[in-house]
Amino acid sequence: MWPTAKFSWIGYPRLTPLHTRLFRNKPNLDERFYPAWWCRNPHAQTLWPIFARKLHPKPKYRRERMILPDGDFIDLDWLGPETADLPIILILHGLEGSSDSHYVRGLTTKLEKHNVRSCVMHFRGCSGEPNQLARSYHGGETGDLNSTVQHIRSKFPGTTIMAVGYSLGAGILLKWLGEQGSNSILAGGVAVAAPFDLGASAKKMERGASRLYQFWLLRSMKNTIRRKSHLLQEHIDIAKLLRTKTFQAFDNIGTAPVHGFNNATDYYLSASCESYLLNITTPTLVINAIDDPLISSNIVRDKERLGSGITIELYQFGGHIGFVAGNLPGSSNYWLEDRIWNYINSADVLS
Repeated sequence: MWPTAKFSWIGYPRLTPLHTRLFRNKPNLDERFYPAWWCRNPHAQTLWPIFARKLHPKPKYRRERMILPDGDFIDLDWLGPETADLPIILILHGLEGSSDSHYVRGLTTKLEKHNVRSCVMHFRGCSGEPNQLARSYHGGETGDLNSTVQHIRSKFPGTTIMAVGYSLGAGILLKWLGEQGSNSILAGGVAVAAPFDLGASAKKMERGASRLYQFWLLRSMKNTIRRKSHLLQEHIDIAKLLRTKTFQAFDNIGTAPVHGFNNATDYYLSASCESYLLNITTPTLVINAIDDPLISSNIVRDKERLGSGITIELYQFGGHIGFVAGNLPGSSNYWLEDRIWNYINSADVLS
């Protein structure tokens, strides 16, 4: 049976009476996340998997180039058995991520061990080669996801498809599920570190240590702009864009005009998944951490604003796509992959 919970606050090490009342069909004790005692800090949780985790060997993906309706392309990286009727887990990476991101590699490797196929959808320009149009991807771009889902369905018409999204990809997945409503052809979904409110998350990135992540990501985004300057120079002031120091400024000068929004505020209001949650009927697990240094903690907690398919697990610790457990650094346990697998497997469609 799929979980039917609306919202769960899963604190650590104890819950207040208020938080206890928010529980709905709590996950089993052995499924809850308890942070490693040596890695409770949100930045440690976020950075440890990036710099300390060893994922060898590198997955041997099979790359497929998919042509989009507007003539541009995205790349899909496949892993696992090629048997036509096996279920497929579609994976959406985060901002400036790829199939090589630590969290993607961790999940695809785990799925392969369970004899399950995975397909990593790269957003435009994220597969190592710039895309061919001025437009790129953004936090509310669901058209490319829809094209990908339809492509997989036409290629494997009788196959069960589920999806897992991380960070920006989680927001895109939730928005798409809300747009589709009861017409969604996905059997289930998982959204990790979902930015419910893009504007609030952009503002959070301007404060404290979060500015370091903002600098890191903006540097990558600006490098993409430089590689595509010949396509963008007629649409935006590239020199001004490259001088921006915040996401809001970058989105105001770059993302918004290139993708048809009036400004950053218009983009955030239109693209955020928050207003689409009520329409989600597909069984969907959302996993967020309160201490996430990249994502705003302004998370929808009112069950009246959540669709019938949504289960939210909100943890006190975990950082940004971290969720590192384990007694010692040398025996780290990356809980997130186990939780995702257990949820996917609970649908009883992978047997």
